[in-house]
Amino acid sequence: MIPAHDSPLAALAFDASGTKLATASEKGTVIRVFSIPEGQKLFEFRRGVKRCVSICSLAFSMDGMFLSASSNTETVHIFKLETVKEKPQEEPTTWTGYFGKVLMASTSYLPSQVTEMFNQGRAFATVRLPFCGHKNICSLATIQKIPRLLVGASDGYLYMYNLDPQEGGECTLMKQHKLDGSVETTNEILDSASHDCPLVTQTYSTAVAKGTHMPASPTRLAYTDELGAAGGTCLEDEASALRLGEDSEHPPMILRTD
Repeated sequence: MIPAHDSPLAALAFDASGTKLATASEKGTVIRVFSIPEGQKLFEFRRGVKRCVSICSLAFSMDGMFLSASSNTETVHIFKLETVKEKPQEEPTTWTGYFGKVLMASTSYLPSQVTEMFNQGRAFATVRLPFCGHKNICSLATIQKIPRLLVGASDGYLYMYNLDPQEGGECTLMKQHKLDGSVETTNEILDSASHDCPLVTQTYSTAVAKGTHMPASPTRLAYTDELGAAGGTCLEDEASALRLGEDSEHPPMILRTD
């Protein structure tokens, strides 16, 4: 028997090898990881302190290095299961060092709940979902050699996020899929050059497809990117077809209020 939490359990999950067990209580503030079958507590993570939440799901990565926790809030927390190597203690040489040593020594006189809070790990990475309050389930997978977080929600979508295994931080949304089979791409990573692309002038074929009326002429050629790329070069026939002297060809310069 494993004394996991004081409150009733809300979620639990085993890793792929069956040697780790993650648990969360109904409060949802603390997530613990135990070894199986010994039942020894290996890790303790704090999801938050401001509010109690309802944990929806817990999921390990295939290699057992990451643990994700989703709830009824808009945030999914990803914890990294690694043991920090303790550095050999050195004698402090500054007033700040002496103060830190005294502070750490004083923790032994604090209540056990406060001491545990100092030793609890924080989230390695987070995900901001575009919703809150929906039931959901999360999973960690490696797709195209990149760690991904998958979140399936009751709103009918499967969300896919990128996870940086080295730096962590906030994950980026790559795609979202409708669970009915269709694919909808959102927030795809844009090339930096795409922000500098010039506006493309509407061509004759595009105007016809949209139903826009354009005067038909056998000698008139549609404007193309190749013609406009060389400093606004165009054909003389096209230049003469522009009615620059008519007021109807220009936007109004005076706003009428009557």
